[in-house]
Amino acid sequence: MNLYLDLMKKCLIGSIYQDASCAWDNSNGIPYQAEIREQGLDWPHTAHTMIGLHRLNNLQFCVEDVLQNNIPGDLIETGVWRGGACIFMRAILKAYDNTEKKVFVADSFEGMPIPNPKLYPADQEFKNWANYKMLSVPLPQVQSNFARYELLDQQVIFLKGWFHDTLPHAPIEKLAVMRLDGDFYESTMDALMNLYPKLSMGGWVIIDDYTIPCCTQAVHDFRNKFNIIDELCRTTDGLGAFWKRTK
Repeated sequence: MNLYLDLMKKCLIGSIYQDASCAWDNSNGIPYQAEIREQGLDWPHTAHTMIGLHRLNNLQFCVEDVLQNNIPGDLIETGVWRGGACIFMRAILKAYDNTEKKVFVADSFEGMPIPNPKLYPADQEFKNWANYKMLSVPLPQVQSNFARYELLDQQVIFLKGWFHDTLPHAPIEKLAVMRLDGDFYESTMDALMNLYPKLSMGGWVIIDDYTIPCCTQAVHDFRNKFNIIDELCRTTDGLGAFWKRTK
């Protein structure tokens, strides 16, 4: 089991074949650097995730914890890029022979939304992100990435569309792990407001881009609004954050 999951992580971040990095315009030519890739600080040219080894380890810890402690609910990531983190969640379920939990894959599959600074001033500085085509990965490509690992099956559910449209009506009863990677204040808050009420006690919230100021603000605004005092922990790369719901 451990060998399989360790190999999956290396494949997903592109460390086995030392997949080169690329720039915002998706141009190639930036040499692979192992430490940078493990930290999740570059954009792989072909690898299926950019979150790095540290945050994949964190995801494994959270998913294994809910499996070992029989925490009810499914798994979801909001903002999936090429699907790597969701592929890894499905791989963990396979390794544990779990056929009950589903992996929800939520994304526009059209790139980043155009920010609405009038409603969400914190997102103003990211007004150009919608123009970065590298962030736009079509749904068929993500599905194909799952299939490469033989992990595209009935336990994987795709939610295509903007979060404010899809998440309020998502066919989810309970969640055990919710991993948020929407970057923006609006995207982070949409996910928290719609999904946190479905998170089981003992389940985990993971915030991928906690160090982005607008994301940080959304997390703290949400926690303050609902008086959430569960310890906010940091991932070992210092970029992400996570907490276990206790009440």
